[in-house]
Amino acid sequence: MVKVGSSSLTTAAGGLDAQRVDALVDALARCPAEVVLVSSGAIAAGLAPLGLSRRPRDLATQQAAASVGQGLLMRAYNDAFAQHQRVVGQVLLTVDDVTRRVHYRNAYRTLRRLLDLRAIPVVNENDTVATEEIRFGDNDRLAALVASLVHADLLVLLSDVDGLYTGDPSLPGSTAVTDVRSPDDLRHINVKRPGKAGVGTGGMVTKVEAARIATTSGIPVVLTSAPNAKAALAGEPVGTLFHRQRERPQARLFWLAHATSPRGRLHLDAGAVQAVIQRHASLLPAGITAVDGRFAAGDPVDLVDVGGVPVARGLVNYDATELPPLLGRSTGELAKALGPAYEREVVHRDDLVLL
Repeated sequence: MVKVGSSSLTTAAGGLDAQRVDALVDALARCPAEVVLVSSGAIAAGLAPLGLSRRPRDLATQQAAASVGQGLLMRAYNDAFAQHQRVVGQVLLTVDDVTRRVHYRNAYRTLRRLLDLRAIPVVNENDTVATEEIRFGDNDRLAALVASLVHADLLVLLSDVDGLYTGDPSLPGSTAVTDVRSPDDLRHINVKRPGKAGVGTGGMVTKVEAARIATTSGIPVVLTSAPNAKAALAGEPVGTLFHRQRERPQARLFWLAHATSPRGRLHLDAGAVQAVIQRHASLLPAGITAVDGRFAAGDPVDLVDVGGVPVARGLVNYDATELPPLLGRSTGELAKALGPAYEREVVHRDDLVLL
């Protein structure tokens, strides 16, 4: 899985840079492994043809630019890969496609079939109809989710910087970080700085977050610059290597932890927090002190501790309106007063993942 940002494909004023596209495609086409490309650049590619000098701020113009630029982006990839006798397939996704379980499985089947047919899927957010992604999102997170979706062996994040640094790489005293083996390695690193690119939306924060998602799914991540793509795919030591944190988890639990958006929050007392985290127990009504949000049975909700920090996420067995009268009461008491249907857990341990 390879993700490339807008700034690595376009000029500062917008419009695709043919030499950069050709160099990236040459590296990908020569890779002996199956490759999925997550490519930004649709909005940036549409700026110059529409006579726009910079990335617009209003949503309608961003969507218009994406509408023009996506076709140009795919034409550039199609022409470049054709020089290597390779076929590309366009896959446009929205948040729904990676957060709704049915869509998630359909996306997997499409990508898997493209790879079976030796085509190279080119994935992008569907910016012409999506709104939240353009305002708040970035393809780094999408790449991490799709990497898990297709069971990738490696995620390569290509940026306009050659790796992770302890601070702003343009300032003296900042040093390169070659390996990240655990979250503790990031404790003294300033990643909350904007990216260098003028036409993209991402920065180092989104890349580190994408690396966290992928590595907790058992996928190592290499962060480096686009000119280093060939070396990264060949396994050479370039950029920053984020080592995987564990073996690949169950797909369902990964989906619950990273590909869902919580519809509400259940506030737990200290005993319930301990039971959920340390004993891996189901969540019962007796351990809940408050309920936030509007959700229905089967929706994902966050389980938060006494300080309001999410400690787990699970699929709730009750509607939000049903829960308040049940709080603090044992399942035995509820079954006796309301019937056997109320003897069930609020969140079963099989539908719960620790955060």
